[in-house]
Amino acid sequence: MKNRRLFWRIVDTIEAAIACGEYPVGSRLPPERELAEKFEVSRPTIREAIIALEVREKVEVKTGSGVYVVNNQKQSVNASSVNAFELTQARALVEGEIAALAAKTITTEELERLHGTLVMMKDMENVEEADELFHQIIAHSTRNGALINLFENMWALRSSSNEIIEDYNIVCSTDNNKTLAEHTAIYEALSAHDAAEARLAMHKHFNRLINVLFDKLEQQALEEVRRKNSANRDLYSIENLVKIKG
Repeated sequence: MKNRRLFWRIVDTIEAAIACGEYPVGSRLPPERELAEKFEVSRPTIREAIIALEVREKVEVKTGSGVYVVNNQKQSVNASSVNAFELTQARALVEGEIAALAAKTITTEELERLHGTLVMMKDMENVEEADELFHQIIAHSTRNGALINLFENMWALRSSSNEIIEDYNIVCSTDNNKTLAEHTAIYEALSAHDAAEARLAMHKHFNRLINVLFDKLEQQALEEVRRKNSANRDLYSIENLVKIKG
């Protein structure tokens, strides 16, 4: 737990340095070795911090060149005709294939990082970021630029409208234990390098999310019916028209 808290403190410290201009947009962060010495941690801990900064769109890792600070102002995404159901279905299809490919390409180091997100979720520590990091690691482990772009664009859609944000907040807060179990099943399939099982586990994960969305929609519909019935009952109540004597 202490190491994980330290990891997030490093992320916050580097983010603050970026925000105050110590590391301006376009500049390169110090090498991994220097950062490890500065924060007095291991290099794997620094790698985890860099991955988290990538997820937060603060930096970009350029292979063979270094880690660069980026302009994280997100481009607007036209999601006027996209709802949470469509987005979740699209993610299931794309991320199912991402998982299948990742089963053949994922490295031991990436599997270790993936397992780290499971530990974070189990400990209820930064659950939302652990969830994003889990899916991000899998997508990047494919080493397929087109799939990575698809993944990142769909993830951006999650925050593109208030309706989708509200729907996903309900989904993500429904049952962390079930999400953890599903992530674990995906992780185990990837560890076994079983493409078919990884695809199936990812599909099962998203299928539950879609069902949760439907449950939420049904609940909202029932609440609206009750609200209208209550209003109509007051409108047509005889007691409201005349005073009934006992």
